[in-house]
Amino acid sequence: MISSGTKVSEGQPVMELETDKAVIEVPSSISGVVKEVRVKQGEKIKVGQVIFTLEGGAAPQPERPRHVPVEHVSGQHGARLAFQAAIQAEGKTEEQALPPDQPQPILPSFAMPAQLEKVAGTERGGPVPAAPHVRRLAREIGIDIHNVKGTGPGSRISEDDVKAHSKALLASVAAAAQTPRGAQFVQPELPDFTKWGKVERVSIRGVRRKTAEHLWQAWTTVPHVTQNDKADITELEQLRARFAPKAQEAGGKMTVTAIALKVCSSALKIFPQFNASIDLAKDEIVYKQYINIGVAVDTDRGLLVPVIRDVDKKNIVELATELTQLSKKAKDKKLALAEMEGGTFTITNLGGIGGTGFSPIVNYPEVAILGLSRSSTEPVWINNKFEPRLVLPVSLSYDHRLIDGADAARFLRWIAEAFEQPFLLSVQG
Repeated sequence: MISSGTKVSEGQPVMELETDKAVIEVPSSISGVVKEVRVKQGEKIKVGQVIFTLEGGAAPQPERPRHVPVEHVSGQHGARLAFQAAIQAEGKTEEQALPPDQPQPILPSFAMPAQLEKVAGTERGGPVPAAPHVRRLAREIGIDIHNVKGTGPGSRISEDDVKAHSKALLASVAAAAQTPRGAQFVQPELPDFTKWGKVERVSIRGVRRKTAEHLWQAWTTVPHVTQNDKADITELEQLRARFAPKAQEAGGKMTVTAIALKVCSSALKIFPQFNASIDLAKDEIVYKQYINIGVAVDTDRGLLVPVIRDVDKKNIVELATELTQLSKKAKDKKLALAEMEGGTFTITNLGGIGGTGFSPIVNYPEVAILGLSRSSTEPVWINNKFEPRLVLPVSLSYDHRLIDGADAARFLRWIAEAFEQPFLLSVQG
């Protein structure tokens, strides 16, 4: 977004940062003319790393909040906090969070902003052997300096001690978050593939890494079962073609997935156990009184699942329009994290690619997911003769801890019959 010689003003977006499942615009905290850009597109950067340098600008004065809750920070610091939250969600460390105090720099540098989580080290009494700049570092990365073990003379605490303590805390939290409860499986060591030929190693980052972690958690937590069925959508296809122009006028596309959103919202009202989650820590089942359905979208960065909220309160044309808009945002890297949260059920459609069936993985902590495959014309015995009918394969994967096989069969059959009788669906409500 910038290059040498570019004039930059405070608050102007200067780069895009790709995290686990979103692309975030990062604004500049200073004004001036870009002298040097020190990173390349696609490069993996660290907290505290210099991105570019400016001429003719002044670095902003650092804020020194005292007992001010983070929730009250606004403006430029709000953007910094959102950016830091994205870094923490990606599992980054806090190394090089703040450079040490230095004399007035010749050129101001733009660096990764650090999160001011709390005012640490002021809640306990007693002196702490640490220099003022070390205390400030601890405050600004949310570390209670009383808990840091000093390695200097007389147990004096240095910047390295604070950073090491922060790194250890983050590592323990990340390890706990990535290890599903009760799962102690460790991947066996891989053989040396270079013994049989040339190989290439590519790091797993961004969307692909987050997808791998989430699917591993879902697969090791949920006892999956998949129920398969077929739906005659001959009449439904005629209905879809009839209402396609109306959806197009509204800025959407009338697809089978859009119709499936409406069908599933009605089914979830009749079968509430499919719109729930299991809380084993409290031995409870959480029945959600709202219906938010996620739809899997295939992008060049990996699989994203934007969520359409209050599906039961919208008609099919409205759903088609919103689905089209969210799918475009996902493919254009404009989907916000909030637009992928809060789902209660998921639909994934591979019909555009092919296949006669598959076993989708439940999007934990949800308890069920509907998969749609490619429809095809099949001979169906009707009124003492075979007739060509358009048949849609449907697959339902579910959490067997909450859902019994018979209930899954009834739920999927209800969905299939709803596809087969489109007159039961209200296109206008």
